[in-house]
Amino acid sequence: MRNEYRYEKRKYVIAGIVAGIILTFIGRLYYLQIINDDYKEQAVDNAFLRKTVYPSRGVIYDRNGKLLVSNQPAYDVMVCMRNLKGLDTLAFCESLGITRDFFDKRVKDIKNRSLNPGYSPYTDQLFMGQLAATDFAKFQEKLYKFNGVSVRRRSIRQYGYSVAGHLFGDLGEVSKKDMANDGYYTRGDYIGKQGVESFYEKQLRGEKGVEVLLRDAHGRIKGKYLDGANDVAPVPGKNLVLSIDIELQQLAERLLKNKIGSVVAIEPSTGEVLCMASSPTFDPSLLVGRDRGANHRILSKDKQKPLLNRAVMGTYPPGSTFKTAQALTFLHEGIVTPTTQFPCSHGFVFGGLHVGCHTHGSPISLVPSLATSCNSYFCWGLHRMFSAPQYGRVQDAMTVWKDHMVAMGFGYRLGIDLPGEARGFIPNAAFYDKWYGGRWRGLTVISISIGQGEVTLTPLQIANLGATIANRGSYITPHVVKDIEGEELDSLYRFPKRTLVDKKHYEAVVQGMREAVLDGTCSGADLPGIEVCGKTGTAQNRGKDHSAFMGFAPMNDPKIAVAVYVENGGFGAVFGVPIGALIMEQYLTGTLSEESMAKAAGIERKKIIYGEQER
Repeated sequence: MRNEYRYEKRKYVIAGIVAGIILTFIGRLYYLQIINDDYKEQAVDNAFLRKTVYPSRGVIYDRNGKLLVSNQPAYDVMVCMRNLKGLDTLAFCESLGITRDFFDKRVKDIKNRSLNPGYSPYTDQLFMGQLAATDFAKFQEKLYKFNGVSVRRRSIRQYGYSVAGHLFGDLGEVSKKDMANDGYYTRGDYIGKQGVESFYEKQLRGEKGVEVLLRDAHGRIKGKYLDGANDVAPVPGKNLVLSIDIELQQLAERLLKNKIGSVVAIEPSTGEVLCMASSPTFDPSLLVGRDRGANHRILSKDKQKPLLNRAVMGTYPPGSTFKTAQALTFLHEGIVTPTTQFPCSHGFVFGGLHVGCHTHGSPISLVPSLATSCNSYFCWGLHRMFSAPQYGRVQDAMTVWKDHMVAMGFGYRLGIDLPGEARGFIPNAAFYDKWYGGRWRGLTVISISIGQGEVTLTPLQIANLGATIANRGSYITPHVVKDIEGEELDSLYRFPKRTLVDKKHYEAVVQGMREAVLDGTCSGADLPGIEVCGKTGTAQNRGKDHSAFMGFAPMNDPKIAVAVYVENGGFGAVFGVPIGALIMEQYLTGTLSEESMAKAAGIERKKIIYGEQER
């Protein structure tokens, strides 16, 4: 009786286990068929191929409507590993002009999920990108022989001019970081890496489309699904109009040939950059197509750093171009008036301190001090400001001075629409307190009054200073894009900023810059019929001094402000002034006189020796 009871109880246990198993299976089937879509999606993927259709990238024009950057067809070779069996590897390699080692490495990399996270043997994978149209034509003849191999049509950039490489930038394959930051990208996509291509990537790239194709049980494409009813058309990228005058850009790059430096020109009333040249430079077409990687490596290893856009990334002592900013600060703070005179006995002399200067009349007032670029005048001005009783401590005077410099666009990035802009350096009281242990005075840092010492600016900031003076105290953030198709520019590039200096004080500085051209250090910039205002700069350097110029024209209706900076170029009048004058003449008149063309040719031919290397 007891055994019968035990067996009866065991029956219920077994029935419970069976019921549990059945319920588990039912729950799992419900989850897989009703809740979870994974198997459904896999089945759909086996039946359908969603093929990405890439949009045409936006094209780029200059301010006068000249086509600068367009698109040309290119082709990606794709492979589906599942269908690659039986491939005639030798014939495939010969048709693409590659080695067997290259083929084996590419296949290995494609299958490596750490390098290719989205790998699937059932989907097309990128084998080789950016096949030129001529190479594709040869490959296409044999394509039918290669099972599992297909071609995806893409486009690559084509340049109408071999200049402005730093401005345009380039396209390169997306990195893991790019894909992680933006779900738009997948492996094998291309993205703007530098210049306008990078800054305006989202506008230029457009939106991808999708083509839904039907395939059979063997994975063969049978045609469009529902005659393309579910296809999504790509949206082309937006076209850009640059503020650049391409002819002015060509001239600027010619004038910088065999030199290291930059030229920046700005339209004062709009902040539009008219040209931005950096030397040494490179032909943008070098960074297009299958040779991009090899060419990029060569350029990146060049000791002269041709990939560096010195106009926005280079930081230099501004030299005497900075004196205009000091004059404005001293005038606004009441440290000097236009008639205030300071002595100059071949320089600034105070106790044991001596800052050299060149021969001119003494004592000297503000306008002639700018015209002759007198060091002594601005040293006296800073000394008087930093010891003025209204500020109390020297640190407080330094803070006022620094605030004026920052309001003029120094010490921080201006915000130009290009990546990699440097901020330069404007020292503050805390910097000198730390450096000198709190024991310093105006005489200790007197060199900053003449654009030396710790002060550094970018050529863009120097050009913006010229635009600010031309506007008598305001500037619009410099920008290289004038118009975006169907979109308004950022407000940063549309509304002006004012400095802390009253507008009335700018007239004395403008007059000083005009006198510098008429009978001063900028006499080489005097153009017939055009009232040019300018200021030279000779920035001290461990080697030969740097040659700089900052100016604008016409004086009372400014259309262009320009900055020139040539490393190791000597006095500002040697390279800075003549290059600046030619840039202004070309833009304002639309041409160069025969005399100016001869001068331009001479500047282009002239080389500067840098150490043991000649450029």
